[in-house]
Amino acid sequence: MLSVVVPCFNHGRFLESTVQSVLDSTWTDLEIIIVDDGSKDDSREVGEALAARYGNVHYFYQENGGPSRARNHGIEKAKGTYILPLDADDLISPNYLEEAIAVLENNPTVKVVYAEAEKFGAVTRHWHLKPFSLRALALDNMIYVSAVFRKADWIRMGGYATDPRCVREDWEFWIKLLKDGGQVVKLPFVGFYYRIHTDSRRKSMTKAKKRAEISYLNSHHAEFFKRELKGPLRVNRSWSRPYNIALGMLGLLK
Repeated sequence: MLSVVVPCFNHGRFLESTVQSVLDSTWTDLEIIIVDDGSKDDSREVGEALAARYGNVHYFYQENGGPSRARNHGIEKAKGTYILPLDADDLISPNYLEEAIAVLENNPTVKVVYAEAEKFGAVTRHWHLKPFSLRALALDNMIYVSAVFRKADWIRMGGYATDPRCVREDWEFWIKLLKDGGQVVKLPFVGFYYRIHTDSRRKSMTKAKKRAEISYLNSHHAEFFKRELKGPLRVNRSWSRPYNIALGMLGLLK
């Protein structure tokens, strides 16, 4: 079984289309777990109606705690071997789940499977995702949150970080999951559709919040950054490795 975990915060108007995109999947051994993260709109009514209509859709409510807590809440309740986090305003293609599970079933060394993606909504275009490597992952995230992975790995990693400093919790989760090995596969077709809004949580990040997040990442993954970047992640992330190498040559790297 695959469990699709859908955190929802004030996205009731999109929730049904998101759930329907999962129900349209060619992979049918699945459950959908909606976690309402303290919404103030009609998310409860929509979620409860979907759960009443479909036997494999389940609705849960929690006081507002952010997407990481909502995802963790849903995954804790999940019965599936495999997990797909899917935000309540995004969509997947019908073949995404079947193709991803085939890869994971046939290769136990693969930890994460995702696909090509498109953006839609306020902007419509192909989402150019940088090629994956651990060194590239040390600088930025190229794996969106809606990738498929094993629940057993989520348990081993202790779930998503819920520290408020960690705004890009999906990036931190992939670092945590992949830094000690495991393959990543990107499927060669558009399997994920990411809705663009005129505002977003990440666009509103201040410099102080960015510094706080980098501090969090360095404190939790120091050896990873040392291995990949020759030292800590810097605020000017793209310059982290050359800056660290230069400081090391000068004997100034702490």
